[in-house]
Amino acid sequence: MTSDRIIGIDLGTTFSCVAIMEGGSPVIVQNSEGARTTPSVVAFTKSGERLVGELGKRQAVTNHQRTIQSIKREMGTNYRVNIDGVDNSPEQISAMILQKLKADAEAYLGEAISRAVITVPAYFNDLQRQATRDAGQIAGLDVMRIINEPTASALAYGFNRLSEHATILVFDLGGGTFDVSILEITDGVFEVKATSGNNRLGGDDFDQTIIDWLVEEFHTATGLDISGDLMARQRLKETAEKAKIELSSAISTEVNLPFLTADASGPRHLQTALTRTKFNELSRHLVEQTLGPLSQALEDAGLAPDDIEHIILVGGSTRIPAVQDSIRRFFGKDPSKSVNPDEAVALGAAIQASILAGDVQDVLLLDVTPLSLGIETAGGLFTRIIERNTTIPTSRTMTFTTTEDGQTSVEVHVLQGEREVANANMSLAKFHLAGIPPAPRSVPKIEVTFDIDADGILHCSARDHGSGIKHSITVQRSTGLTPEEVETLQKEAEQFADQDRHTKEKVSTTVQAESLYAEAERTIEKYGDRVEKSVVEKVKRSMLAVKEALQRENLEELKSLKAGLDVALLELGRAIHTSGRQTVQPTAKKKTNLQESGPIELGEPGQLKPELLIQAEAMINEAETFIGQNSALDAILIDRLAKAGAVMKKALEGGNSETVRAELSTLNSILQECKRTAGNDKKKPVKGGDSLDAGRQKSFSGGDS
Repeated sequence: MTSDRIIGIDLGTTFSCVAIMEGGSPVIVQNSEGARTTPSVVAFTKSGERLVGELGKRQAVTNHQRTIQSIKREMGTNYRVNIDGVDNSPEQISAMILQKLKADAEAYLGEAISRAVITVPAYFNDLQRQATRDAGQIAGLDVMRIINEPTASALAYGFNRLSEHATILVFDLGGGTFDVSILEITDGVFEVKATSGNNRLGGDDFDQTIIDWLVEEFHTATGLDISGDLMARQRLKETAEKAKIELSSAISTEVNLPFLTADASGPRHLQTALTRTKFNELSRHLVEQTLGPLSQALEDAGLAPDDIEHIILVGGSTRIPAVQDSIRRFFGKDPSKSVNPDEAVALGAAIQASILAGDVQDVLLLDVTPLSLGIETAGGLFTRIIERNTTIPTSRTMTFTTTEDGQTSVEVHVLQGEREVANANMSLAKFHLAGIPPAPRSVPKIEVTFDIDADGILHCSARDHGSGIKHSITVQRSTGLTPEEVETLQKEAEQFADQDRHTKEKVSTTVQAESLYAEAERTIEKYGDRVEKSVVEKVKRSMLAVKEALQRENLEELKSLKAGLDVALLELGRAIHTSGRQTVQPTAKKKTNLQESGPIELGEPGQLKPELLIQAEAMINEAETFIGQNSALDAILIDRLAKAGAVMKKALEGGNSETVRAELSTLNSILQECKRTAGNDKKKPVKGGDSLDAGRQKSFSGGDS
């Protein structure tokens, strides 16, 4: 019989744990060996038997080539482990660990289990979350929810403090990953304010510093290099882990490894002492690496260290005295030790499972996405659609356009990261939206929508506003990038900030210049015969200068010449206004609808005038650009501005000058209010000649022309 109960699983890098709700409280399920945690180790014997957990760990020294550890670090990658000619993916190995945990829970409950909540590091990207869900499905589990480890720990900490109001920070340093999350707990609502971390920093790295030191000590004493001896290194690994644990309570530990290796003179032994002071010296750089994400999370949450009321330590590596001392110095207070660092994540997962099952109803969890999500736009730039630390689940839509006349398809390249340059971020997926009706550049309006579900998994769609054609995907795993490249995304964003800023400015200026050039061509074609030839010639000279500057790729020159074309185009607009020429008879009674091609006709008084059309289109473009660049602004203000822009567009379709003039005044008033709120007075506004390409609404790259 299959139970309706949902278990909570902490799938860890070095140890895993499973918990269940009983009597309204979460409890840890002991494994078949009687332990409360299970080593995340899978081994294959020469006879083909599979050993998971403690049994696999015990034979790691003698069977190291067929023993797999810390596989969690490879989740979401193309890494494979070959055993007996069969390639095993990280998902398959993780599924074996999950099957062991599932079996232990079933033995404890006396009934079959089919549903689970599984935790992941807060800084896991979309591919790694998908991989974790896949592992659960392979193990025969319906994964009800993917929850961030620090958030689960906060649930475990605050479950019996639901009436309190507190701002807490969860410092999660596990076996292979590091996360820091800031949460606000208010009357049972757990709201994550910010998260940061490093998926390649954990207890394994602290162990490695000891291993490297022992290898060097042995070389100094014997002249032998054992760095390539896999069996010796496995023994060193176990010894290093033991020494690290002992140094959490002792100031010194003895290392004694007899028969570590042998040479012509006979067996060689390793015997030395490692002090806590020496260990602190060896691992100082690792402790310092935790401070960057710590500061980043505080900055993203808009908080100072003094604003944090409680610091929760999670993960076995937080027992390292140097780590605790670093936290104490940073915050000026002692961290809380009210939760078990090894069990808090699983307990929180069990609470979340109980919430999903409907057994707990007075708790609400609001989590966030760890990295920004967006698409590649013209010039190879990264345009963010959902910013990092946005509360999930969430949905965001942005409107883009084309870069070529007659373009009938666009490529949507979905990315995740913090760099301004697209190819420096992680590629999640690519798909095409085809069948777009041919039209001049910048005319099609293509809406791209990103939906992140409660598991932090991304769903994308693109829709051509004119034809209604739509394409949707759920981002699946397909990555050729290494985990190291993923983990350096945010670090590179800081390191290359100036370079990216220059690249972005260069590309943006180029896109704006090309768009302005195309706008000038269209304006001359429509209205050139209505004004003096000298005015048109001035615009053409400016166009030629911009065209030549685009080929020279001189940024400052291009910015100057683009501004000159902008001015010339505005003068042309004024000339059109004062020319007084008409293309239809004044007695025409039929109202003319706005079209993208062909001149705008002048009719009876009250019908749309060309100069008013130019002003209205410029104001709409400026409002749309502002919305794209200020998505974090107060949602009510942004909504008012968007609605005013929509009303303005409808007024243009009506073609009545008085209506357009009234709506233009309203739109301008709301836009100025938004600018004042955003503190945008120092920013250069989008000018009247700019198209959607010139502001935030970048065009797509790729597609057919």
